[in-house]
Amino acid sequence: MHPFRFAVQVSKSTSGHSWRELARSIESLGYSTLFVPDHFDDQFGPLVSLTVAAEATTTLRVGSLVFGNDYRHPVVLAKEIATLDLLSGGRVEFGIGAGWMSADYQQAGLAEESPGVRISRMEESLAVMRSLWADSSTTWTGDHYRITGASGSPSPVQQPHPPVIIGGGGRRVLGIAARQADIVGVNPSLTAGRIGPEVLATTTAEYYRDRVAWIREAAGDRFDSLELQILTFFVQVVPDRVAAVERLAQLLGIDPADVEGSPIALIGSVEEIIDTLRRRRAEYGFSYIVVHEGEMEAFAPVVAALAGS
Repeated sequence: MHPFRFAVQVSKSTSGHSWRELARSIESLGYSTLFVPDHFDDQFGPLVSLTVAAEATTTLRVGSLVFGNDYRHPVVLAKEIATLDLLSGGRVEFGIGAGWMSADYQQAGLAEESPGVRISRMEESLAVMRSLWADSSTTWTGDHYRITGASGSPSPVQQPHPPVIIGGGGRRVLGIAARQADIVGVNPSLTAGRIGPEVLATTTAEYYRDRVAWIREAAGDRFDSLELQILTFFVQVVPDRVAAVERLAQLLGIDPADVEGSPIALIGSVEEIIDTLRRRRAEYGFSYIVVHEGEMEAFAPVVAALAGS
């Protein structure tokens, strides 16, 4: 089993000063990584905010969950990521996805093609970026990109490249992640293009067991080297776990057992959450846990107890 790591996903702050202080607080609380999402709604631009967070800290790793492939050409993104990895001293984790939020495409006037096309383009884009990170010059002719003599400079500090994160809920994208990523995030199904009630049906324990089985099958011999990541959505550090679970289940209109068993939910006392995480790591393999800013201080004792173990 991989040792536990913990990260915080944040979207924005009120000023440059408060953003730097937030990054330093995440670092001081023992979290491994600061993640920023990549959408066109009310959030910071990820590349600039990650650069500032890296500059404000000394050990904190930075990354996006995840860069939307359709929003940037791979030659552009590869250079930005390599530059950030170089200037941060090798502290970048590179998350890449096919794009899923319909509002992003609508707001930016981008064509939202079928999931199959977007996934194929992401896979090709990652191959282009790997080539740029490895070689001084890249020429590429594929189904989606035509590149002639693109410079691979600068080279990232982490070799052969920063750790790659790919997440998803579908069998095809998880198969790609199993074969090509270093870190695999297992997510609810987002094929609807938005977060709605239908997503809850894909947050059950059975759903996650199936996805981990797909990853294991696709990864083959490399499965044990993969870090499995889970982005949580319901984290409550409370003394009365049963009451909190029942309240949340009533709010969501689902069975309390489904809340309690879902890997995206962590509810209970510090000791109960520690036990839950250990059980889930043994069952699913999830060792890289991501929480959100609002929970990071209450959750910090869990991090102190488990990080690195």
